[in-house]
Amino acid sequence: MMKYLVLIGDGMADEPEDFPEGNTPLVQAKIPHLDLLARKGTLGLVRTVPEDMHAGSDVANMTILGYDPKKYYTGRAPIEAFGRGLELNPGEVAFRCNLVSLKNENNQWLMEDYSADHISSEEAKQLIQALNQKLSSSRVKFYPSVSYRNLCIIKEINPERIKIPPPHDILNQPIEKYLESLKSSSEGRFILELMERSREIFRSHSVNQARKEKGKKPADMVWLWGQGTKPELPTLKERFGIHGVVISGVDLVRGLGRLAGLEVVLVPGATGYIDTNYQGKVEYALRSLEQGADFVYLHLEAPDEASHAGDLELKIKAIELFDQKIVAPILEGLKKFPSWRLLVMPDHTTPVQLRTHHSDPVPFVVLSSEEFYSESQSPRAFSELEAKKTGIYLEQGDMLLEKYLLGNKYGKGSGN
Repeated sequence: MMKYLVLIGDGMADEPEDFPEGNTPLVQAKIPHLDLLARKGTLGLVRTVPEDMHAGSDVANMTILGYDPKKYYTGRAPIEAFGRGLELNPGEVAFRCNLVSLKNENNQWLMEDYSADHISSEEAKQLIQALNQKLSSSRVKFYPSVSYRNLCIIKEINPERIKIPPPHDILNQPIEKYLESLKSSSEGRFILELMERSREIFRSHSVNQARKEKGKKPADMVWLWGQGTKPELPTLKERFGIHGVVISGVDLVRGLGRLAGLEVVLVPGATGYIDTNYQGKVEYALRSLEQGADFVYLHLEAPDEASHAGDLELKIKAIELFDQKIVAPILEGLKKFPSWRLLVMPDHTTPVQLRTHHSDPVPFVVLSSEEFYSESQSPRAFSELEAKKTGIYLEQGDMLLEKYLLGNKYGKGSGN
């Protein structure tokens, strides 16, 4: 029976024009196993984010899983809530609840860090508990999750009347102009009050005092964004007759997997950062296939986090770790299965210089067991420009999964 694996290196792709001769992090990184896939498999470009939609991991991963986000997307937070195991009832709206750090320059508060210096999950839990003690009600409840990524569920609120950007999109920008826009509606004023009161609660909290003493950035407030109601998706079992698992350190991808009918596999030590449990992710993926799963969706967040930090060296390291500790052992482990097909790609571009997501097409590579054992190969590497040279391009990214699962042609150019 055919086994299918999808490996996602979140935010690995970059902007070739930002680097001399197009030497993006993917080119600079030592990635022999990704390059092997490119030489032996089908390499191309795919648009994972429709041009008129926000370039988020929510939209991009929904697309990769074969769902048109224009049809199914309702917001980021409800997906994360589903990944957290929270069922949204009618009338409930989920918000992403980032713990963020601010800095004051020229009497203006700027968004310094969208992650509060990658605050630990235990510290975050204590801060979220403090919010619930002071702010929770029959209408509002806060939920801790992983590190800075937390959730808030609110009843009786219209999500479409609230416009607030992701904090990683406004780094080093004054927050007041974004908060000011909330004052134009009762819903916005309610959200603004919660955010402002969180500043009061966090200001003297022992977690922040301890962080300051250690030279770490405090969590100055919560930033509520990405709101929406529960989406409804047909499962992959219903669409393609396959069943499988999703493996990720972040609730967003877990939630998309659950909505697609996949089982969420929780890997101890999966952090959503560069210190994640690589070996555990690989072992759980291969074990799932051995135990009867048809399909594994394995996601690594680390390259995206490095991009948001604007750290080129860290991004290169994260890409190399993806190659060494995910792709290499997966290829080795697949040798025990007679028939398989592998898809490897970023979900979206996260340019280091931009420090946020972008909607440009991303490279993808598909390799089958037959191609892996074949002597045939092309002289190319896994990168943005090399993928463009093949001439293979999918404008409608949600069609990629179906083509991958069915082994169909991917588009114009060399290869399948």
